[in-house]
Amino acid sequence: MPEYTFRAEKEYRRADACLCELLKDFTRSAVKKLFDGDCVLINERAAKASQSVSVGDEIRCVVPEPKEYGVKPENIPIDIVYEDDDIAVINKQQGLTVHIGNGAPDGTLVNALLYHLKNLSGIGGELRPGIVHRIDKNTSGLLVVAKNDAAHASLSAQIAEKSCKRQYLALLEGNLKDDVGTVTTYIGRNPADRTKMAVVEPSKGKLAITDYRVEQRSGGYTLCRFSLRTGRTHQIRVHARFLGHPVVGDDVYGIKKQKFALDGQLLHACRLELTHPGTGERMAFTAPLPDYFCQVLKKLAFDLSAIDY
Repeated sequence: MPEYTFRAEKEYRRADACLCELLKDFTRSAVKKLFDGDCVLINERAAKASQSVSVGDEIRCVVPEPKEYGVKPENIPIDIVYEDDDIAVINKQQGLTVHIGNGAPDGTLVNALLYHLKNLSGIGGELRPGIVHRIDKNTSGLLVVAKNDAAHASLSAQIAEKSCKRQYLALLEGNLKDDVGTVTTYIGRNPADRTKMAVVEPSKGKLAITDYRVEQRSGGYTLCRFSLRTGRTHQIRVHARFLGHPVVGDDVYGIKKQKFALDGQLLHACRLELTHPGTGERMAFTAPLPDYFCQVLKKLAFDLSAIDY
């Protein structure tokens, strides 16, 4: 098992903050797992994440060997937009859950990744290998996958620092009043239905900020571009509802009587910008709207040729 030994050169109020600084390739969640697993010793005594560190303290960390994935590879077709030794960018289809969880024991993107890719980072645990961020099952579009732990740590830091840019296109019910705007709320569990998210009081949720810009209007609908500043669960869908113009096809936050026969919301992650973890190169990826999305836009007389990805 890999082992790291450090001598503290300054004081820290918390040992986990110290280790995050020393183990630069590890995310905060990975460091937390080390403390939870009693893998960190300070001066040869089991350390707690919350304890302080003094100058000269010896910090020793034993990293367990990665476990064999309990998730089975499955030959599920996926659209790999880009791949190298560090990352893969996937254009996920609507209807594919990203990782195994309640109600999704298999048939996920993770199962597909294990089949199609040779390596995946282990920081996300055996149920989420390679997964740095996620998009909803019935949302289509781009997400980046980490193929090693160093890449995972870099991408996680970019998302936290907001240098990883994600843009979405959505068709909204009705005619959105303002051409450009920003929604700033707090999002948390809906107190009336814990399976849903909602705009809540600050003390009961997390800060959620979404920028939007109207692309086109036609037939009583609005094609809108959303840019995430934060990454809360169902953020765009909740904010669209908050604006009074939910996403078309959304069977959770949308209107009850849908005009179109759809399998999910018309929400697509169309653009992804990031800094490559290995080369430092700034990269941008785009994915056109899927056919079912375009068919609805055509029926409503939107100009598909004017859409900028």
